Amino acid sequence: MTATALFATTAAVAAPTEADYAQAFHTIHQVKAGVLNVGYVDIGPRDGQAVILLHGWPYDIQSYAQVAPQLAAQGYRVIVPYLRGYGSTRFLSASTPRNGQPSALAADTVALMDALGIKQAVFAGFDWGARTADIVAALWPERVKSLVSVSGYLISSQEIGKKPLPPQAELQWWYQFYFATERGREGYAKNTHDFAKLIWQQASPGWKFSDATFNQSAQALDNPDQVAVTVSNYRWRIGMEPGEAKYAAYEKKLATLPVISVPTITIEGDNNGAPHPAPAAYRAKFSGKYEHRTFSGNIGHNPPAEDPQDFVKAVVDAAKM
Repeated sequence: MTATALFATTAAVAAPTEADYAQAFHTIHQVKAGVLNVGYVDIGPRDGQAVILLHGWPYDIQSYAQVAPQLAAQGYRVIVPYLRGYGSTRFLSASTPRNGQPSALAADTVALMDALGIKQAVFAGFDWGARTADIVAALWPERVKSLVSVSGYLISSQEIGKKPLPPQAELQWWYQFYFATERGREGYAKNTHDFAKLIWQQASPGWKFSDATFNQSAQALDNPDQVAVTVSNYRWRIGMEPGEAKYAAYEKKLATLPVISVPTITIEGDNNGAPHPAPAAYRAKFSGKYEHRTFSGNIGHNPPAEDPQDFVKAVVDAAKM
């Protein structure tokens, strides 16, 4: 019996609890959306306010394993998709470029909303997920009720990416330069899990995650397109890959660094070891209702996993903005 059927048969006795939704989080659905067959979690009342939670690299949907059930228990319909190149998400055609450019991931998300019949959602994300959510909010603001973005405004362009940074900043991006080489592609393919664990440790130096926690997420990196999509993403950022022509109009608009008008809460961890902008640097990029929150307590790059309670609160508060 599926989790949905179980809830239907027990609804007369009691409404689903957070524990019920935590169990349902293990049920992965599949739907054809755009160029993908997307794997996703879908929990909570179907008539609840939709919330879309987007993960980053090299993480997966498990970053929201504590957040999603709490939101569902509060009446939200919570959707957590595997991005292209992760988990059970697959390209529908072998001929589709395994393209990791940011606007492609945003288009994937809008296609998923269309496939699920969702007109508008609250968005929340970190790392690639925050960048994707920012882009959806900039290009399709009518689809975004409100936004929670870790590290704030992450929209950029290839021209910006080509410009050299000070040495200390370049050092933080070591993996981007590694991926620019064929040695890096081969190394990532050979050592994907070890590579991901190192990134987790560097990005969240105060997060003492267990091997079990890491291994559960690392399974999503065994996707056959993970290496291609990851390498494409980082090569695209520094102008080494042209991207696909069908996304050119999106990239042209994004290159102007458009202001995001939807209500937004930005988040930063007080011990984020990954490259990230200072909150003051992006404040002017949000023109609607706005609030910034710094999560304290040695919180790194993955706030939904490291501080789920405060992340849930941020999503709920954003939904009410």
